[in-house]
Amino acid sequence: MAAYGLLWTTRCVLRLSVTFKKTSLSRGVWCERFKAVRGHTSRSAPWAAHGGLISHYDSLVCSGSLREDDQQRAALLQLEQLNRVMTDYTNIPILLPQPKDCLHSQPTSELKNNTSKLNLCSPQEKMSNEKEDRDVDNTQEECPKPHPPHGYYIHGDVGTGKTMMMDLFYSFVENRRKRRVHFNAFMLDVHRRIHKLKRSLPKRRIGKMTMYDPIFPVAMEIAEETCLLCFDEFQVVDIADAVILKQLFEGLFKCGVVVVATSNRPPDELYKNGLQRAAFVPFIGVLKKHCHTVRLDTGIDYRTREMEAAGKLYYISSEPDAENAVNTLFEELAYRQNDVTRPRVLNVQGRKVTLSRTCGTIADCTFQELCERPLGAADYLEIARQFDMVIIRNVPHFRVGMKDQTRRFTTLIDNFYDQKVRVAILADAPLHCLLDQGPMTGEEARDRLMIDELGLTDEASERLTLFTADEEVFAFQRTISRLTEMQTEQYWLSGDRSQT
Repeated sequence: MAAYGLLWTTRCVLRLSVTFKKTSLSRGVWCERFKAVRGHTSRSAPWAAHGGLISHYDSLVCSGSLREDDQQRAALLQLEQLNRVMTDYTNIPILLPQPKDCLHSQPTSELKNNTSKLNLCSPQEKMSNEKEDRDVDNTQEECPKPHPPHGYYIHGDVGTGKTMMMDLFYSFVENRRKRRVHFNAFMLDVHRRIHKLKRSLPKRRIGKMTMYDPIFPVAMEIAEETCLLCFDEFQVVDIADAVILKQLFEGLFKCGVVVVATSNRPPDELYKNGLQRAAFVPFIGVLKKHCHTVRLDTGIDYRTREMEAAGKLYYISSEPDAENAVNTLFEELAYRQNDVTRPRVLNVQGRKVTLSRTCGTIADCTFQELCERPLGAADYLEIARQFDMVIIRNVPHFRVGMKDQTRRFTTLIDNFYDQKVRVAILADAPLHCLLDQGPMTGEEARDRLMIDELGLTDEASERLTLFTADEEVFAFQRTISRLTEMQTEQYWLSGDRSQT
């Protein structure tokens, strides 16, 4: 059976270019949609000129590509209204007062080449800056811009169609100043911009204390590039992100940027149980003020519906010849690459990440390589950019105590799914049983003993991320759902990079 499945999978890979051209209308529509999103193109989808967003949704339902869903339809009606507004909307020119600190709010690209223009504030300079602020305010009063429309924050259970709806909306927006990005990738870009800005500043002089805030200039720079940001998987798990989100998004909203985001969490549960969450909570108010909240709670995971499989892509290590089948799969795929099998070193933000077995755009990795080393979203994004097919071996039967490995695997699959990377997996357990929420391990029992010795109540202990894996279990449901879809032929067709 493994050999038969392997032959089917290899044949599926070989006929992708032909199948892509010969698929039915409904499947072709889906593939074209995924291609448009895959490259985050600023061009609208080809069907956008032939009807509205709801009309296209109805056509997908009629063709069988989607199932009728009243909640999806209601959400798309709201997104269609925003789409009409966004057609002629712009946040340029950005006319805002300079921040009342010592740093002129120039984009980092300008700061790099104009560091001599940065002023370390003296009292006289502060008075001058305040006068300039009043002048800018007067200019804004003379030339008022339209008030930015509210965005949308769409949340709900896994597989309810959140990403699909956002992608449809994005493809219909006829505004070139738009950007669709996974939230992990966006925050990595923000941190890179902040680091670049800080390096461009003049060195502090001895005896001089200079205060500056790099976050607002970064928000301005992003606002100069786009007026619409579409985020997939809006989630906050990193304290480094949590502490800057309020200031960053206040800057984006002040600069007229419209945000549409999807998430599994309602706004009030973002960064749940996170360190120093009290400092994060004000951001929730900012988000609610500028984005309408839409909930999808149909209870249906559409990724698990019956769809044509792309052959056998998920192997269980206890199956006969499973490892041999995976070896043969790699050899068959590597044979058609214009390369030799070799290790590959990737440069990620000044660090070197080595993958021991690759060939062209194919990577053959172990779970230990990907999830037991200190890797993160930036590393997985680089792997996704370099490879369109990744084999992951030795995926364990996850236990609740494996928090670090679970978080990395979830982040890995999130980024691969967003970038349409194809995967084949050799695991120790079936997909639906991959996470074991059974009895406590020795490490978890030790944590429980520590809670008892500290005299903490159950309610208090649940607020400590050190002692809870609720976030990992919650996120892993999304991982299982996405891995299910990633085994379908439709997903494999959407990941065809031969046409890009």
